Amino acid sequence: MVTDLLVDCDAGVATVTLNRPDRLNALTQPMIVGLWETFTELDAADDVRAIVVTGAGRAFSSGSDLSAGGDGQAFRKDPVVYRHRAWELRTPVIGAINGAAVGVALTMASQWDIRYVAEDAKLAFPFTRRGVSGEAHSAWILPRLVGLSRALELMISGRFFSGAEAAAIGFAARALPRDEVLPAARELALDIATNTSPAMVAANKRLLWTCAQETDAHRGGEIEQRVYDWVRTLDEPAEGAKSFLERRPPCWPTPKSVALPAVINPAD
Repeated sequence: MVTDLLVDCDAGVATVTLNRPDRLNALTQPMIVGLWETFTELDAADDVRAIVVTGAGRAFSSGSDLSAGGDGQAFRKDPVVYRHRAWELRTPVIGAINGAAVGVALTMASQWDIRYVAEDAKLAFPFTRRGVSGEAHSAWILPRLVGLSRALELMISGRFFSGAEAAAIGFAARALPRDEVLPAARELALDIATNTSPAMVAANKRLLWTCAQETDAHRGGEIEQRVYDWVRTLDEPAEGAKSFLERRPPCWPTPKSVALPAVINPAD
């Protein structure tokens, strides 16, 4: 892990902080590579149930670091960067976007499962204004989040939009006052860590992302049924019902590292 990334783990929640506040958390190549390596390490730990990502200071991240000169695109040449596929992680990733998020910072956040954003945050995919194309699978993900027309408007114009607008169009789950973003994201993460089945979170996350890639509704239904059939072989449903009826916290028997059905298990 690089020093510009801080990691704190508590009660099953890992908080990852982009830590270059003097540069508005501008992303360097080692930071981008280190972020994925950090995700991979945390995903391999069964005791880490949710990951929250935020930025130090007043910004989430101003995007690729241009301070060293050049076009800021050196990170695209590193093949590790193109392995950023957060939807393949078993652990849910929650973005606590506490301020401005621009360019690669926003395309990477697009891959995460849930985004809470400061309502006054300035967000942008400014690639056309920098003479480059998008990255981090944004051309695949963004239309799925906001629809093709909205995605085209945001990517072609490169304009700024607010956190409030991001929530209104479905890019973010919630828009909140700036100082409430991280506490709310952590509260959600702790709820997941405390009350949900690790195996079922992993399975349902993979199931939704897998079906999002399907254009055939019948095939999506087949995938869903195969996962459901696998779930019935586990002890999770019994523990879920028993703990509910006994009004006690669940004691889930199956870790998130369980072997998932092949249909939702891309090259673990």
